[in-house]
Amino acid sequence: MLTIPNSLIDQFASHINSRGVPAGRIAEYKKWLRYFLDFCDKYPVPSNKGERIRLFCEKLKQKNQSEALQQRAAHAVLLYFEMIPQPDKDMPVSSLSDERATAKQPGTAGGDNAALPVASPSGAVAPLHPQPYYVSEETPRYSTGQSRRSQYNEAGYQETSKSPEWDAALETMAAEIKVRHYSRKTLQTYAKWTRNFQYYLKNKPPAELGTEDVKDYLTFLAVKCKVAASTQNQAFNSLLFFYRNGLKREFGELRNVPRAKKSLYIPTVLSREEIDAIVGQLSYPFNLTVKLLFGCGLRLFECLQIRVGDVNFATGKLLVHGKGKKDRTVPLPESLLQELKAQMQVVAELHEQDLAAGYDGVFLDDSLMKKYPDAPREYMYQWLLPQKYLTVTAEDGKRRRSHLHESDLQEALKYAVRKAKIPKRVKSHTFRHSFATHLLQAGYDIRTIQTLLGHSSLKTTMIYTHCVPVRTIMEPKSPLDFD
Repeated sequence: MLTIPNSLIDQFASHINSRGVPAGRIAEYKKWLRYFLDFCDKYPVPSNKGERIRLFCEKLKQKNQSEALQQRAAHAVLLYFEMIPQPDKDMPVSSLSDERATAKQPGTAGGDNAALPVASPSGAVAPLHPQPYYVSEETPRYSTGQSRRSQYNEAGYQETSKSPEWDAALETMAAEIKVRHYSRKTLQTYAKWTRNFQYYLKNKPPAELGTEDVKDYLTFLAVKCKVAASTQNQAFNSLLFFYRNGLKREFGELRNVPRAKKSLYIPTVLSREEIDAIVGQLSYPFNLTVKLLFGCGLRLFECLQIRVGDVNFATGKLLVHGKGKKDRTVPLPESLLQELKAQMQVVAELHEQDLAAGYDGVFLDDSLMKKYPDAPREYMYQWLLPQKYLTVTAEDGKRRRSHLHESDLQEALKYAVRKAKIPKRVKSHTFRHSFATHLLQAGYDIRTIQTLLGHSSLKTTMIYTHCVPVRTIMEPKSPLDFD
């Protein structure tokens, strides 16, 4: 949990005591303040104070807190806002939300606090009537002052080892991957397997490598490590590329290597009720992310890497940058239009705040950054789902805005599935499986689904036919006998 300065807690205890909070509840109110500040640190919250309280209470409701406890938590936060009319230097940056405007008494007209509920020391809180979460008059909902270590790197081949020969070979392989414009994930995966291969051989000189070394390593993975078929095949493809493009030699013929065969994989599919239950347990922005994954049939990174310019409300289409640099368009879900417009407004406000703070822009492909140096700071290239904190790049120390990190979504999704009591193995890709299966169940043509998913081969799409039960009303007969 977020560490709160003791000076702030003591100041808050003194303030709520003066406001008539019973002595027996001061400890509880301090607990709610800690929870609220931790909530603001973990999630990108709106600037509107009333909306922040509403979202906080929703989170408490998800954790099965009673209505009475939610009311006392809301009252504790109200008293906190009343106590802090101006930013306190000892206060955590993420919890401040840059409270630049002087806070007025709850329930008075004007200012941000006009949206706050009226509360009394007894803990009774009137119903909230806040502005929409995307309306902001004063403060950023994302951090423009804090930065995090870059997670947007090419770790794996850049790290030096005890063998300069191996480091040079990996540099050559990385250059070949970049020339082919493969994804950053492909580079990381190939580099990881090559490093593991190096450590398995105990830094054996690359010039002395042979086919038998690969055979021994793949056998080790299959027999000793008992890796999955897909894992072993991924290692094989990585070493094949390394031999041909890093070492500049032929791979050779592999015989008697226990290559794992892929078994028929039946993907996990969720019903609409199960998806709604999971979304109901997710908070912003993860609920919107999952709706896009299911509503548009997107892969995880296709969703996270959506930019503002990819959303076209006029045509109702979303431009998707798929695997292998293959673009496609998918329909925008009509039920998400208002929520997407609200998110666009959030990004627009965040962009203005980032520009005012002097940030260096979002991440773009190197070629595009060289051709259009100002593009990273243009609105159309901003992420639709931005990361909460700025990222400091290791190469040049610039502060850039990355998209929502996949680990944040995966952690939130794991928690939501557990809370929704879904007895299935749910990952981000499960919603793409569900998208295809639901379309197939609705009677859509398999080739239409193939186009929407961006599959190169119809064989890949055909796997979803195993997820749809066959519903026949009669025994099959010859079409010659049809009426």
